[in-house]
Amino acid sequence: MSAYQQAVERLQQPAWQSALTQLNRGIEREALRIQADCTLAQNPHPHALGAALTHNWITTDFSESLLELITPVYSDPDQLLGHLSDVHRFVLEQLDQQRLWPISMPCFLNGEENVPIAQYGHSHIGRMKTTYRIGLSHRYGAKMQAIAGLHFNFSVPKGLWPALGVDAEDQAGISERYFGLLRHFRQHAWVLAYLFGASPALCRSFLGEQAPALPFEEHQGTLYLPYATSLRMSDLGYTNQAQDALSVSLNSMAEYVRDVKRAIRLPSDDYAAIGVKENGEYRQLNSNVLQIENELYAPIRPKRTAHSGETPTQALERGGVEYIEVRALDINPFSPNGIDRDQILLLDLFLLDGLLQQTPSMDARSVEENKANFEAVVLDGRRPGKQLQRDGQTVSLADWLGELFERFALLAPVLDQANGDDRYQQALAQWQPAVTDPEQTLSARALAQSLELGHGRWACDLAAKHKAWFAQQDYQVLNQQQLEQASSDSHQRQAEIEAADQGSFDQFLQAYFERQGA
Repeated sequence: MSAYQQAVERLQQPAWQSALTQLNRGIEREALRIQADCTLAQNPHPHALGAALTHNWITTDFSESLLELITPVYSDPDQLLGHLSDVHRFVLEQLDQQRLWPISMPCFLNGEENVPIAQYGHSHIGRMKTTYRIGLSHRYGAKMQAIAGLHFNFSVPKGLWPALGVDAEDQAGISERYFGLLRHFRQHAWVLAYLFGASPALCRSFLGEQAPALPFEEHQGTLYLPYATSLRMSDLGYTNQAQDALSVSLNSMAEYVRDVKRAIRLPSDDYAAIGVKENGEYRQLNSNVLQIENELYAPIRPKRTAHSGETPTQALERGGVEYIEVRALDINPFSPNGIDRDQILLLDLFLLDGLLQQTPSMDARSVEENKANFEAVVLDGRRPGKQLQRDGQTVSLADWLGELFERFALLAPVLDQANGDDRYQQALAQWQPAVTDPEQTLSARALAQSLELGHGRWACDLAAKHKAWFAQQDYQVLNQQQLEQASSDSHQRQAEIEAADQGSFDQFLQAYFERQGA
């Protein structure tokens, strides 16, 4: 019996059955507000949605028009999706004729100047958030920052750690195991791009006058790569060439924190040329390669809920890894919520599989191999017979993915036994055909629709269908009064923050970066 089979067999013991039903998950879904004609909404974040600075469930990302809808942590996937659906319904009710763009890649933006940067009020922290985004617009362009994704937060309950061979009171051991999951994820991130990538095409208008950096084919204004899975995760989207020289280790928490701290202090000649402050107005927070830690683009991050004034790495140093944040997920255009139940369950299997593995440290060769595999699948992953590299050897994508699904097939019945149904085996069966047939992936379905209808029209029609769908839904976890109260409370909290500020904004920033050691 393999070590993996032994680990799975250990999970089957009655002592761990209850804990297996308590996996912790949260979702952050981004979506652009659009007008009925599908052009980008230009009005400020609607007052009825609350204060973006302080609302727990409804905020904005880069743009005033780029909503971010957030769930708390749930152990029940149906409650998780119910909460997300309730927030969607409430938001769309407040938007009148506006809708939510249902895919990751934007369209109909009409230029950089028409992507309004998010505003967070007059407090020091609110101004800092806006200034950070102004810096992003100068560094990477506002259109690139309007690309939407979905983040999936995951952790296992305290009661499950002994089943994984870790003392539940040993936070260092828990952090170490989570970093093993991070390494496993980086080696297998291509799996999520292949299965769940849903951005193989984009509108020609998104590039404007810019010459395409990729060898696109074009059909009726739709640019696409025939076998692409996730252009969002390619050099076209959320990568940062200025960060290519950064090397942030996932071999231990100490190395990770060391490298991130080093990165936020690393100066950039290119960003210095932008200028930090001109005529009394900030153009960016600083001219380092990273303005703040959040600018470090990564497909997965170790996280701990930060206290007020703490940076993410300071929170990790204080308490260790609390959960991981998967950031490599495209919006699922076929789900009004942007993700469906079977995806969540498959993510459970994928991440639990990573926790059960003893993933070795990564050297420079493995880091480059992982990066090359991910890029290959993002741009060309559905090509029949696609080959990847594993430990320096060539392996077919289908064979490698088939091996993973064989492990998932061992794990799924254990989770189903704990939950008293067959949800995980059903989810696995739903996605099994995609292992050998790339046409069963989200990106293949999305590309077929894009080419048949035209990318913009397809997405525009979906936005209308999703709005109509939410209008027919009953509230499941929340209710109208709770959502209205949450918006009202957020405005009050923002006012309190603004009233409590002391000193100047310059002094606030200086103190913030001194606390970082930057």
